[in-house]
Amino acid sequence: MAVLRNFLALIGLLVILAVAYLAYVFAGFDPQAPKVYWHMAERLAATGNAADATVWKRKVQAGLSFDDVDQSIQSVALADNIKGVGELPLGDQVAAMQGKPWRKLKLYLYCNPLTAAKMVDYSEAYSAYLPCRVALVEDKQGALWLYTLDMDMMIHGGKPLPPDLLKEALQVRSTMLDILDKASKGEF
Repeated sequence: MAVLRNFLALIGLLVILAVAYLAYVFAGFDPQAPKVYWHMAERLAATGNAADATVWKRKVQAGLSFDDVDQSIQSVALADNIKGVGELPLGDQVAAMQGKPWRKLKLYLYCNPLTAAKMVDYSEAYSAYLPCRVALVEDKQGALWLYTLDMDMMIHGGKPLPPDLLKEALQVRSTMLDILDKASKGEF
């Protein structure tokens, strides 16, 4: 009985030390950082895939064509006043290089240049996240999906962003989610 009690006491001590360590690590971080990392860890545990853990995705409503969603993405981006800075029809390129049909895959690049400049002024590392991307991809079963980077880690995963930069980053975040939500339903 004493061995069991000592073992449980040791586990309790380890838990207390782990909580204290996490409190130390997250001191000075954005208050939402622990939630952001927990959510990412949950998705990683569920999928076993780091890419799945760091993206937002929406399944496109059945009955919508690739072209329908393509038009919707561009329309929503225009309405939300985010600048289109490029498109990459990768699925078409793969098909051309293989000489046979391949799944549909197109990347859309969006940016608010002034917000991007402020992010890079804050930290040059943010340049690796630019521009924002939306991927429209046909899965192996023929269903269409929309993907974009989960921006919460970039916005809330470290020390708090300066208030003016946070406001702009949250606006870009809202725009990217708006594109996913509306385009997945074919809305304009």
